[in-house]
Amino acid sequence: MENIENVEHNQESFEKLFEASISETKEIKEGQIISGTVIKVTNDTVMVDIGYKSEGRVPKEEFLDEKGNMTVAVGDKVDVFLESAEDDEGLVIVSKEKADKLRIWDEIAEACERGDIVEGRVTERVKGGLAVDIGVKAFLPGSQIDLSPIRDLDRLLGNTYQFKIIKFNKLRGNIVLSRRAILEKEREVIRQKTLSVIEEGAVVKGVVKNLTDYGAFVDLGGIDGLLHITDLSWKRINHPNEVLKIGEEIQVKVLKYDTSKERVSLGLKQMISDPWQGVDMKFPRNAKVSGKVVNLTDYGAFIEIEEGIEGLIHVSEMSWTKRVKHPSAVLKIGDEVEAIILDVDMENRRMSLGLKQTQPNPWDELVKKYAPGTKIRGEVKNITDFGIFVEVEEDIDGLVHISDLSWSNKIKNPHDVYKKGDVVETVVLNVDPSAERFALGIKQLNSDPWQEAVDKYSIGSEVEGEVIKVTDFGLFVQVTDEVEGLVHVSEISEEKIDKPSSVHKVGDKIKAIVLSVDPQERKMSLSIKAAKSGLGKKIAEKARKQVEKKPTLGDLMGDELRNLGTKKEVESDPKTEVEAEPNAGLEAQPEAKPEVE
Repeated sequence: MENIENVEHNQESFEKLFEASISETKEIKEGQIISGTVIKVTNDTVMVDIGYKSEGRVPKEEFLDEKGNMTVAVGDKVDVFLESAEDDEGLVIVSKEKADKLRIWDEIAEACERGDIVEGRVTERVKGGLAVDIGVKAFLPGSQIDLSPIRDLDRLLGNTYQFKIIKFNKLRGNIVLSRRAILEKEREVIRQKTLSVIEEGAVVKGVVKNLTDYGAFVDLGGIDGLLHITDLSWKRINHPNEVLKIGEEIQVKVLKYDTSKERVSLGLKQMISDPWQGVDMKFPRNAKVSGKVVNLTDYGAFIEIEEGIEGLIHVSEMSWTKRVKHPSAVLKIGDEVEAIILDVDMENRRMSLGLKQTQPNPWDELVKKYAPGTKIRGEVKNITDFGIFVEVEEDIDGLVHISDLSWSNKIKNPHDVYKKGDVVETVVLNVDPSAERFALGIKQLNSDPWQEAVDKYSIGSEVEGEVIKVTDFGLFVQVTDEVEGLVHVSEISEEKIDKPSSVHKVGDKIKAIVLSVDPQERKMSLSIKAAKSGLGKKIAEKARKQVEKKPTLGDLMGDELRNLGTKKEVESDPKTEVEAEPNAGLEAQPEAKPEVE
């Protein structure tokens, strides 16, 4: 009986203990985070005592680090998330990973409220930006990655940066980050520090931020300065990338600082001495120099003599004889050449060079070789509106001006008479070495027809000709091939004629008397009415008498002395004032046209 009582007593005690155990078991619900202790680790599971009637089971993978190593051991305290109160085997399903994420979300929410900075690793590129792991997945928009757009986003993958949370929604699981906000704050601190020390003339350090066709932008620390291409180097450069590259750290001089607009102009070449100092002494006129062709323009070639010192060879200074239309016909970029210094302009930093001056001037020999009057046969090389160019020697052409093509000046356009390749005979008129001009003439091969006309057509002689032009003031008559005469309207007929065209027309054959011939003015006056009246001999006789009456030098001097004496007498006798001015009180009369007797 005693044994039976003991069993009953023990059973009663066990029931009390079990009930006590049940009463002490934590009251837990699904969706909670619970703290527990690792009690067992198997091949695929970690068992955690969470103080419940059964243990929690966590997949082993949730406790492995990036290298696959286990991060917990039996006895470690861990927080887990209760997913299911009991599975088919009577175990509680918990998750360490979800517990971590929930805790992180709470921490992020608090950080967002306080405006704290969070750290995260860029994991992948996504539409519109980057994905960042800050414990949970967050989104970094492209506009918030840096201060300026970044083209190569792949270089950011795997890197860890600091971010500011600019948008947070726990229910939607949405977190938006900004790295730019942090960089802007840092840049402003640096910028204020830079502005406090920057001044014109100061030498500062900077990093090349961007290159353009007109210069480089340099980050001086929170503020950008412009390094113009003209201030990059003393020598000629076509693009800033010939001197700088993006990301390069350089020392520059502050040339100008506009405090109101916070604009900074920088200089790199000013860090070294100006190569033009003392150039006029180092390179005097007529000195021979050598250099490299660095640029070609339509008007000449630029030669670099030393770094930062260039001279210009104008196209007109490239050859004594050739007409250089473009410098590329003589030189090319990279050529090493010798030249003579013609002029140095220190104020405008210009140097004029001559290439042809390194060779003897052939024009000096041409003056000796081709005296005026020398006859030359040559080929017509070019034809212009003002004349033709005839080859004298290789690369030397002479110009026959349009006025020297014919005595008659009937040639209005040389293209109508000549063509390229024609061989013509000319005569040398003048050779001017200073202007490099060779003047030729064709009409000078024959005597002046107007000089011949003076001898052939004396005043009073009769000529026959054809009317070639009719105007309101008279008729133009072709006397010879190269001599024309004018019959004034008053010399056409004894009767008054208002319009010469009413009496004569082009093509009419007429006879006329020569009234005058002026070879200098190349004019001949004719009279039809004198020819019809037979007055030629009288006109000739009158002209002869006028020549005979022409005063000599002695006659003119005697007249002058007599006039001088008369003048003194008049001045001494006031009664002779009227006689001294025989035309006083008379109106001016028009000049009388000489009449033919």
